[in-house]
Amino acid sequence: MERINEYLERPWVKPVLYLLVGILVGWFVFGWGLFPVEWTDATPAYLREDLKVDYLRMSIDSYGVNGDASLAKQRWLNLGDDAVALFQKVQDDPRGAKLSALTGFAKVVDTGVTQSISSEAKDAEPESNANDATVVKEETTTNAEAETVFGAMPTQAPKKNPMMPVALGAFCVLSVVLVFAVGYIFLKRGGKLGRKPARAEAIPSQPYVPENVADKGAEYFRPANEAPVSQFMTTYMAGDEQYDDSFSIDNPIGEFLGECGVGITETIGVGEPKKTAAFEVWLFDKNDIQTVTKVLMSEHTFNDPSLQQKLLSKGEPILAEPGKRILLETASLQLEARIVDMSYGQGPLPQNSYFERLTLELAVWTK
Repeated sequence: MERINEYLERPWVKPVLYLLVGILVGWFVFGWGLFPVEWTDATPAYLREDLKVDYLRMSIDSYGVNGDASLAKQRWLNLGDDAVALFQKVQDDPRGAKLSALTGFAKVVDTGVTQSISSEAKDAEPESNANDATVVKEETTTNAEAETVFGAMPTQAPKKNPMMPVALGAFCVLSVVLVFAVGYIFLKRGGKLGRKPARAEAIPSQPYVPENVADKGAEYFRPANEAPVSQFMTTYMAGDEQYDDSFSIDNPIGEFLGECGVGITETIGVGEPKKTAAFEVWLFDKNDIQTVTKVLMSEHTFNDPSLQQKLLSKGEPILAEPGKRILLETASLQLEARIVDMSYGQGPLPQNSYFERLTLELAVWTK
């Protein structure tokens, strides 16, 4: 699972996944499910080969009864480019077809097949006798049924809408452009696209009184006597595995400046619920292509070289301590994250390895 998460953190993976999902949804859901291709007025040329052979047999049989040359030619044309090969199959295996019907049909439609009617077709030629009327009547009945099946066949192949390829091509181009646009925005925001605050609330604007933090040894910048443009409070509680808060940063006139937030970046141990060992605090500036991230770690995680090295690629490691302030800066924004309250969980895992509770205050200024 951790390996999968590591792959998903790579900037190119999620846009490619979105593209593949879009193709599959468009192909199966829209192409096969909601808007499938529907064939209407199709010719026998679209049938399976065995069905086309049957169609040709009945066309020959029908011509032997009604002698309609124009109808025979049309049915021949309906078979398309495979008509000659199909006629050769019928000629090699007539299955009771009359010699007169085969030869007559071949002359009318000009099959181009050398006439070599099998003995089966010759033997099938009926002798003239008193029962001819009965035979003709039976054939007429049989071919009347064939007329019912094939008489309504179209006189030409279905017409294609000339604008359909253009519309389909435009749709594909727009889809690709949209996917890459979303991917570009996603990459520009450093993977923070789509986050929405669910458990946090903004702190109403209030006069700001700067603190004298020099005695505390805190290394951060806070503009003197200047209230933050945005201020938020967020709290994590043990068991909240979906914890991932984000906030929109807007200036006093409502103009979007960027986003900031806090989310789980590392867990420890096994079993449920998962134990959170580190959080990522991030700041996105619309005027800066890169999202700034710092990793807030538990004491055990911070002092474990392997864990710290693992998380180093996600941001600067910071040891979580009550009252600690962390500064994140971009091209035009500064964010101060202050640890208002925190406590570690108790259990069989190493001491001070995972958080039971963490409350952060996020204050943002413009440069």
